[in-house]
Amino acid sequence: MKTIQNQRLGIYLMIATTVVFALQDGISRHLVAHNNVFMVVMIRFWFFALFVMAMAARGAGGLRAAVHTKRPFTQIFRGVLLVAEVCIMVVGFVKLGLIQSHAVFIAYPLIIAALSGPLLGEAVGWRRWAAIGVGFVGVLIILQPGLAVFSPWALLPLISAFMFALYGLLTRLVARDDSASVSFFWTGVAGAVVITPFGLVHWQMMSLPDWGWMATLCLTAALGHWLMIRAYAVAEASAIQPFAYLQLVWASAIGLVLFGEALRLNVALGAGLIAAAGLFTLWRERVRARQT
Repeated sequence: MKTIQNQRLGIYLMIATTVVFALQDGISRHLVAHNNVFMVVMIRFWFFALFVMAMAARGAGGLRAAVHTKRPFTQIFRGVLLVAEVCIMVVGFVKLGLIQSHAVFIAYPLIIAALSGPLLGEAVGWRRWAAIGVGFVGVLIILQPGLAVFSPWALLPLISAFMFALYGLLTRLVARDDSASVSFFWTGVAGAVVITPFGLVHWQMMSLPDWGWMATLCLTAALGHWLMIRAYAVAEASAIQPFAYLQLVWASAIGLVLFGEALRLNVALGAGLIAAAGLFTLWRERVRARQT
């Protein structure tokens, strides 16, 4: 009974996480439409770095334990990947909108599954390869290459998905030697250090209302990560990960209501295929975990 209660709480926390992250994406789109993306992401990562340092200071061993890593270069590269991915994805929000960007980005679990074999030596069976193929058919339906004048901006969420997938794979890799708290610390600090020179070069004055939105963005980023940490702490990842797809629903609603975006048929169909393939992949991973 205790496990069921924990899983239910984990599901609620993951749903709350997706709501907060969708709000964060909407705020990011608003800010970058009027301000430089490097500056916005820099301020966000400054706050993120302070947040992870505060979390580390409260943990066992304090900051000294959080700094200690057996894979420093990989940890730094993870931070670089994440901050670059955030910059690319936020630009995609402005150029393509929240709906289409998220519709393509949700392919990242399929990319993780496809790359987990060659990069981590994990077994990927024919069923998951079939699901990966279906998912990428969904991506092609959304992008529609060759059917119209293809915009290079359409590749941004796909590039972002690849980068986030590689970030996730490297997170699995460093988890063999470092704790989750160590990886979390290095992600925030390395990302903040890397983006700072670019953000300072492109510094510009923000309006007072935008500073208010910037503060809200920082708070939602911290709250979203805290909710996600709590979700994974109280429930198995395989039980709650499928609910992460709800972020597409909330982000699409924000795009429709607040930004006047349109939900095209090809985007809805493609996103449905990607989500179904991703959920099947997660289910197969859970089945394999039970078998082993």
